[in-house]
Amino acid sequence: MALELRNLRIMLPFRKILFPVDFSEPCLTIVPYVKEMIRHFSAELTLVHAYGPEALAYSELAITNPELPEEVRVFTEQRLRKFALDMFPGEHVETFTELGEAGTVVHRVVQHQGTDLVMLATHGRGPVRRFLLGSVAMKILHDISAAVWTGTGSAFADHAPKIPYKSVLCALDCSDEAEGVLRASAAFASAYQAQLWLVQAVETPPATLEIDFRPYRKDLMDAADFRLRELKGRLRIDASHVVLDACVADAIRQEAVRRYADLIIAGRGHAQTTFSRMWSNLYPIVRESPCPVLSI
Repeated sequence: MALELRNLRIMLPFRKILFPVDFSEPCLTIVPYVKEMIRHFSAELTLVHAYGPEALAYSELAITNPELPEEVRVFTEQRLRKFALDMFPGEHVETFTELGEAGTVVHRVVQHQGTDLVMLATHGRGPVRRFLLGSVAMKILHDISAAVWTGTGSAFADHAPKIPYKSVLCALDCSDEAEGVLRASAAFASAYQAQLWLVQAVETPPATLEIDFRPYRKDLMDAADFRLRELKGRLRIDASHVVLDACVADAIRQEAVRRYADLIIAGRGHAQTTFSRMWSNLYPIVRESPCPVLSI
């Protein structure tokens, strides 16, 4: 099924999956998720590893030994091929290594390969995870047109996501892309025969000396509820929904825990506009999520 989301084309089933590898622990922990996705959709898998100047140890060595950059390239290629053999035995896996900034290299491979889905480990740890999303993940979410799956692959104290996916939470807003996100979520949940849940957060502005929005809270909530019911009816999608008055990321995390969600599906259109890195809700959703997030 092909779904048109503005200028973004999401293809289900996914046929070409790209897995950026940095050999870190978070990268290793999402390998089972990558295996599940390629198994379920019979997808082709490509691994990419970008190595930067730090891989050359010291610039003085690169200057005094002209062969060093080539030695590093050969070493990283061998290491990535071994990773492919160890982690994906019996699978045909393409591998790419390239000197450069990771986000730029991934973008280039996506354009070259016609990738449908990028599966990426996030690296925030502990309390820092609430405030920081890795620069590579941010660049990929912002710049790449393919769907992006992000996650740590680790279990949380209040939630342990599972695969194959059994519970999928669709996070909606009032933007024009909501219909496309809902269609994609329904198609993905159907592919896994998973339960689909819908959530929308209505973030009521705080009361000030000049304006008190509290009298309008019910009207805002009712309007969002009506719009979701109308959208479900028009698309003939049978799924429970809830409208919450809370910060977007907090509301989605709360509902994901309540519904034992194994995957959150969210839109990404607003995250790819000019000032998106400042204004988008996507990055907080990914940071706060108790399970992987598929952004489309």
